[in-house]
Amino acid sequence: MKINQHRLQCATQTLSPNLDERPDPSDISLLVIHCISLPPGEFGNDAIDRLFCNKLKPDEHPYFQDIYQLRVSAHLLITRNGSCVQYAPFDKRAWHAGKSDYNGRERCNDFSIGIELEGTELIAYTDRQYRQLAAVIRALLETYPKLSRQRIVGHSDIAPGRKTDPGDSFDWQRLWRLLETGGEVGK
Repeated sequence: MKINQHRLQCATQTLSPNLDERPDPSDISLLVIHCISLPPGEFGNDAIDRLFCNKLKPDEHPYFQDIYQLRVSAHLLITRNGSCVQYAPFDKRAWHAGKSDYNGRERCNDFSIGIELEGTELIAYTDRQYRQLAAVIRALLETYPKLSRQRIVGHSDIAPGRKTDPGDSFDWQRLWRLLETGGEVGK
């Protein structure tokens, strides 16, 4: 897996308008793992793409009426089948963390990469997602020297009380094992 000019080469590139310049483009020092499904609990449609590209229509689903005007994005989405969609180059600031704090440093979007897993906090993530996530993280660690395993967190860690993702369904120990063993993406 390769990153070239801040883009993951194996990812579908779908540029979101919900990004901007980082205050310090060389300060990429935190990785935040999230989860998302739209509508909640539904997978395999294009609603996440449309949310991140400001194209979600409020009349398509009752849930969308409350979120269609949000201006949010992530750097990367890993779908249930393990495919990747990149919405923001890693050197840009994606709008994923919101009000956040990591070790006393606020505005985590300024210095973090946000990865969304297609899923919910209550439904187990897929094997392909874990393997792809581990492969992506290894590529990010090789490319961005300020990142480290100790600086990989969940959204809940940087916005406690406000966010709970990736939730109890995320198996952190499984991710750590895959990172240690170098497990590759399954076919």
